[in-house]
Amino acid sequence: MSSNAQEALRLLVAAYQEHLAAVIARRGDADASVDDAYDALADAFDRYEAVLDVELGEALPMLLDDADDDDDDDDDDDDDADDEELDPHAEEDEDVLDDDIDDFQLN
Repeated sequence: MSSNAQEALRLLVAAYQEHLAAVIARRGDADASVDDAYDALADAFDRYEAVLDVELGEALPMLLDDADDDDDDDDDDDDDADDEELDPHAEEDEDVLDDDIDDFQLN
């Protein structure tokens, strides 16, 4: 693993720890420290994901839900097209999937 990826991972783990500490010490539903820790965690995740992609050509098996982006309501029709580009490791052969269905006998 490259030194940049190792540093990004170290910062991501630290951000998870800070987020957990903020959640444990929460002083109500609108505690700004939890929101700040959440934002810092999301940023650290994005940085780590970017380093993996750019330097090592690898993707993570998860995506962040950008709840702050209210403009996504208009993009719901495009979700099916975007799913094909998410992770090249997750490609499935539909013929193989159809064969699997034939193996099940539901009597």
